[in-house]
Amino acid sequence: MKKEPIETIHIDSITQSHQLMRIDKPKHPLFSIVRFEDIEQQALDSRLRLIFDYYQITLKRDCPGKLQYGQTMYDFDEGVMSFFAPKQVNILEPGEVLARSGWLLNIHPDFLRTYPLAQKIKDYGFFEYAVNEALILSEEEEKSIIAIFHQIEREYTLPIDNFSQDVVISNIELLLTYCNRYYNRQFIVRKATNHTLLGKFEKLLNEYFDNKMTDKGLPSVKYFADAMNISPNYLGDMLRQLTGNNVQQHIHERLINKAKELLSTTDFSVNEIAYELGFEYPQSFSKLFKNKTNLSPSEFRQTFQ
Repeated sequence: MKKEPIETIHIDSITQSHQLMRIDKPKHPLFSIVRFEDIEQQALDSRLRLIFDYYQITLKRDCPGKLQYGQTMYDFDEGVMSFFAPKQVNILEPGEVLARSGWLLNIHPDFLRTYPLAQKIKDYGFFEYAVNEALILSEEEEKSIIAIFHQIEREYTLPIDNFSQDVVISNIELLLTYCNRYYNRQFIVRKATNHTLLGKFEKLLNEYFDNKMTDKGLPSVKYFADAMNISPNYLGDMLRQLTGNNVQQHIHERLINKAKELLSTTDFSVNEIAYELGFEYPQSFSKLFKNKTNLSPSEFRQTFQ
């Protein structure tokens, strides 16, 4: 059965976004803060793809439907935060699409251009998380976040002066710092769920080598994230929280263990082992092996002879 084509709307300015939401134009062309209560509810008859050219941070409450987080469904009785980077694709499903309360913060990259936050914001991995990896706030956490939104809203409504942008950006940075802290808490609280994901990742990693899928090349972070239905950034942050290592480090560790096994139990040449493991160039394999073990593949093999 053929899927219906999805209409795509590319929103390149915050002003255009306000027009689509049928609300007053933004007080600043590169920045706005809106309460969902002030936006008229809109319903879709078919799926819609939205692409924004700016950052969005949302705190949603009382949303139609539910949010799936891992294998668990959550009502929007708790505050739920989502983060979207420029050019990120958002798919809206048919039905009502807006939260009935909460906040929407729009930040164009040019608003941050001359501030350190312009670069720092790219280090917050949660801007690349999938929708089902949203930040679910406790009651106390939500109070802290709402207090910052109130402060940003206050600055937004005041007449602009020489300090307005400094104050707003300071509050955005504070907001992101709190969100980073709360995401770390969420990884800890959902440790059982994340340990299940870790087990699934380890199983997929073993299967990749045991089933000789290396004819497709070296395993990538995206391959495992896609297989687990989570975003690469979330997978990386989860593994780092649980094990102290990122995805690439786990892949390298498994590669080296498999290489040691082949070097010590087969007569394959070093080049053959490199190709067996998915390396395009044997030199890359030898370099990685020596970097991880302080021995070349040949030197390691000699310790078994």
